[in-house]
Parts: sequence; structure tokens; C-alpha cells
Amino acid sequence: MSENQYILIKTICVQYEIEPSFLDELHGVGLVKIITIEQNQFILQEALGDLEKIIRLHQELNLNIEGIDVVFNLLNKVDTLQNELTTLKNKLYFYENE
Repeated sequence: MSENQYILIKTICVQYEIEPSFLDELHGVGLVKIITIEQNQFILQEALGDLEKIIRLHQELNLNIEGIDVVFNLLNKVDTLQNELTTLKNKLYFYENE
């Protein structure tokens, strides 16, 4: 992966007005993956959307790390169930129209 696919943690902290320790806690519970390159910490650019959701949950709803973890686990389960439902509907539609 090239360097431009990473975002420096310091930049994120300044931009979103959060402490680096908050990101360390998120990394500790597995919500954010922090990558260290030459003594600098980064996150993948593709993870920025989820990080923004996490920051909003924390700042706007005042959720702690454990609450955010629960919300993300539930959202992932809902997405999985919705995908399964769509697949089953497609199969049902296929068999009904044979």
C-alpha cells in the first residue's frame, strides 16, 4: 500500500478535536486499526468513515467506548441480517417466477 492511503493520527486529532488517547482506546477494543510506520501512527483512509461515526457517537450522544462497541456490533449484525434477507428474497423471487 502506498503512503497516501494512510492518514496521520496527529492530523485526525487536530481536525476532529479529539485526544490521541481516545484513538488508542478505540484501537484497544478493536474498533480502529492503528498502523505504526517509522514512529508515526496512522489509520487507513478507508476506515475514516467508521471513525467519523464513532466520533459522532462519542461527542453527540456522549457514549463511552463500551457503548460505541455495542452499537457497532449491533449495526454489523443488522447489516448482515439485511444482506441475508435480500439474498433470500432474491432466491424466493427466482423460484416463484420459474
